[in-house]
Amino acid sequence: MARCWYALHCNSRKEDLVAHQLVVHELDIYYPTIKVNPVNPRARKIQPYFPGYLFVRVDLETFGMALFRYLPFVINIVSFGGVPAPVPAELLVAIDEQLDRLNLAGGEIFSRLQPGDQVVVRGTSFDGYEAIFDARINNSSDRVRVLIKLLGDRLVPIELPVGHLRPLTGS
Repeated sequence: MARCWYALHCNSRKEDLVAHQLVVHELDIYYPTIKVNPVNPRARKIQPYFPGYLFVRVDLETFGMALFRYLPFVINIVSFGGVPAPVPAELLVAIDEQLDRLNLAGGEIFSRLQPGDQVVVRGTSFDGYEAIFDARINNSSDRVRVLIKLLGDRLVPIELPVGHLRPLTGS
C-alpha cells in the first residue's frame, strides 16, 4: 500500500510538540497554521488552523498504528468504523492555497471581518478609537479602510494595516 495522508487528532495546544515528535520519527507532516492578532501582545501570533489536528503521511500497513497510540499528546488517527480515513492530497493543497491567501491578507481577522463590522483601532495614533470596517484595499495587501467618527458625527476614512484592528467586543 502507498503512503496516504491521515488526520491526526491530538491534544489542543500540543500540536507543535506532536509535529516535532513526528518529524523526529522522519514522518511527513502537514501542520496548517494561520496568523492571528491576539489581544495579548505576548501571545502566539501563529496558531493552528485546525486546533487539535494535524496531518501525517504514512503507509499504515508497513508502519503500523503503535506510534500513534503511544506518542504523547496524540489521541488517535481520525477513523470511521475503526478504519483510519485517508485524506485526499487535493484537499490539503486546497487548504494550503486558502491559508496562503488568508495569511497574505493579514491572517484570521480577514476571515471574520465584514463591511460594517465594528472594530477598535490599536497601536496607531488612533489607538482606542472605535471604527467601522469598510473594505480591504486590495487582495495582495494587508491594508484596510475603516471609517472613524471624528469631528462630531463625521465618518472619516483612514487606511491602516489590518493588524491594528480588533473586533469590538459584543459585535
